[in-house]
Order: sequence, then C-alpha cells, then structure tokens
Amino acid sequence: MATTHTLDVPGAHLHYEVRGTGPLLFVIGSPMDAAAFAPFADALASDHTVVTLDPRGISNSTLDDPEQDSTPELRADDVAAIMDALGAESADVFGSSGGAVTGLALVERYPGRVRTLVAHEPPVLELLPDAAERRAVTEDIIETYQREGVGAAWMKFMISAGFDLDAEGAPAGPPGEPSAQDLANSARFFLHELRPTTRYVPEVAALTAGPARVLVGIGAGSGNLVTYRTSVALAESLGTPPVEFPGDHGGFLGQPAECADVLRKALAG
Repeated sequence: MATTHTLDVPGAHLHYEVRGTGPLLFVIGSPMDAAAFAPFADALASDHTVVTLDPRGISNSTLDDPEQDSTPELRADDVAAIMDALGAESADVFGSSGGAVTGLALVERYPGRVRTLVAHEPPVLELLPDAAERRAVTEDIIETYQREGVGAAWMKFMISAGFDLDAEGAPAGPPGEPSAQDLANSARFFLHELRPTTRYVPEVAALTAGPARVLVGIGAGSGNLVTYRTSVALAESLGTPPVEFPGDHGGFLGQPAECADVLRKALAG
C-alpha cells in the first residue's frame, strides 16, 4: 500500500508516493509518472522503501509557471528535495529513459547523495556520432506536435526511437481517446521536456569521481532502439559493463517481478 504526499518546492508542487520497507530506493521516469511505475514499485517494496513521483508538470505535480522547461537539473533538484523531506542522506536510484537522465544529473549535482544509480536506457543523444542528425529529428518531432497534434508526434517519436510499430507486442498508446491528462502530459513532454532531456551531456568525470556507483541498464530486446546505442555509449564512457534487463525500453512494465530481481542484484553489487 502506497502513501501519497505533496511537497512544495520552488516553482512546483510535487506528488510522490512511498511504499514498502527497507533501504530507500527512488524509481523515477520522465515523462512517466508514479502510477505507471506502480507494479514495478510493488515488486520491489518487499525489501525496499520505494519512492515514485510525478515529474514536475506531469499528472499531479503542478507548476507555478506552466511554460517552464523541465530540465534534468530541475528534476534532480526535485528528487533531492524529496530526499530531504524524507530525512534521507542518500538513496539508490533506478531511472528509466528521461528519468535516467534525471539520475545522471542528480549524481553530478549532489555528490554523495546517490549510493547506486541504475540509469536504464537514458536518451543521451549527444554521445552519439550522429548527434547533429538526432537533434534535427527531435526538432522535427516538436514541430510535428505543434503542426499536426499529439497522434502524429507520438507516431514520429516512436518510429524515430526505433520501434517497429507493426511488430507483435509493439508499444501502443492507451485504448480509446486520450484523456485530458494524457493530452496535457503529452504537451508538456513535447514542448518543455523532450529537448532539454535529449540535449543533456553527461559529465563523465563527475559521474566517476564521486562515491556513487553509476550503472547503465539496457533491455535485452532493445537492440534496434536509439536508446540502446546511447546506453552502450554511456557505459563505454564510464568503463562499466551494462546491466541487462528483461524486455526492451519499458521491460519493467510487462515483467516487473523479473526486472525487480535484476535490479536487486545490481544494487547488491
């Protein structure tokens, strides 16, 4: 059973949830919210105190200025603020996709507060040899959203990410018409989150100099995805072998218990 909380931070009002007992573990995404992580968090809560949250501007985490961009640095500040509210000096962190980029920023900005970060498929496009081309693709996706709306933008995003939308088990959107919250979250993602997240450049020296252990997670089925390439590039720059998780980019959604077991082993070192 999760308990829900609200924390006021500069410019935002953060919704977060706490479940389980044991060592503190943050499970974070961007733009994924706390509700999407619930099955994975439940699978970890038997031996961890698991914190999930709605990133600023997403779902129940509201902003004073809706036009404020969601940068990895701001999101890292939010995680640190929740740690403070919980009276925690440090925590382990599992970050997925944009949440993995948040985790990288957290390690860089708050040395000593992260014990182990498992950054699962961070879209750190600037590490790729074709970074300029990937930036152009990102701008085209944003322009598609502004010109043609959410459906066309998500379709272009998924194709550019490397998903085969005709394949069995390919990611699909929610059934039926998107809710008002779905539309608001999509607008937030395309207009204020996608660009700052994918333009983030990890500082490898900072990631390796401090006490935090930084691991890169890669889905076993992610070989065709751009985030597989970014994850390999980051792992190579850190000099650490990647940790393989079941499934692909969102494997913990379909196989939460199996992914929880892999994460436990990674955190145990």
